[in-house]
Amino acid sequence: MSTSKQLIRVGHSPDSDDAFMFHALANHKIDTGPYEFTHELVDIETLNRRAFHGELELTAVSLHAYAYLNDVYALCSCGASMGDKYGPMIVAREPGTLGSLKGKTVAVPGTLTTAFLAFQLCLGKTAHYETVPFDMILDAVKAGEYHEKPIDAGLIIHEGQITYQKEGLHLIVDTGIWWMEQTGLPLPLGANVIRKDLPGQTISDVTRLLRESVRYALKHRQEALDYALQFGRGLERSDADTFVGMYVNDWTLDFGEVGRRAVKELLKRAYENEIVPKRVVPEFV
Repeated sequence: MSTSKQLIRVGHSPDSDDAFMFHALANHKIDTGPYEFTHELVDIETLNRRAFHGELELTAVSLHAYAYLNDVYALCSCGASMGDKYGPMIVAREPGTLGSLKGKTVAVPGTLTTAFLAFQLCLGKTAHYETVPFDMILDAVKAGEYHEKPIDAGLIIHEGQITYQKEGLHLIVDTGIWWMEQTGLPLPLGANVIRKDLPGQTISDVTRLLRESVRYALKHRQEALDYALQFGRGLERSDADTFVGMYVNDWTLDFGEVGRRAVKELLKRAYENEIVPKRVVPEFV
């Protein structure tokens, strides 16, 4: 790394949609000027918890976690993952309804994920759950247990939303559909955030470069998809293309007015339902 360049440490999930989004930055497809980007690929719940320490200049986080981080990070207006009538899903071995989950234990991918926030909004704070690594939830549901603890259903994120039927599991509720029915809005799941103590010019430049990376991927879709397939955990190319299209799109270039409103509504309801401890007004850059 050139000593004259400012280091920007980037954290994102090792998933096909994030890899697609960051392809241009990770593989030097765009001119980053005076900045040197390094990438750390870590699961989203780990990134959520690392963000409390503010160690990364730019990082993906769940919108749920942002409610605890808004004094350290600002939301980038680009880089969002929005569920527009789709989102994290609760699946089970047998068909059922939300009512059938009463008293049952649901495997969840982390308590700071937006999936878990949507789960609590949907089922209530008293719903039973067990934290399980996101990429082990489908297996835990099929086995009916995780580390000898009973598992009746699972809250799935990432490519599990595409593959659960192939695993012989049944959809109980899609929280993105549930949220749309409740609010008329898309479900904001993840965002990129940038540290607020960085110089204003750096914040502006890095946000612009992130948007350029997303725009490059959308313009060079097959090239970016080739790179993203490395992170698809066995997804067929057509499934990876579908999954990427769900979460890297026009919403990702900019939250837009509707996306911003959705974030405000999500954080408002999280506070009103006593899931987060303070009322947070999102700050976009």
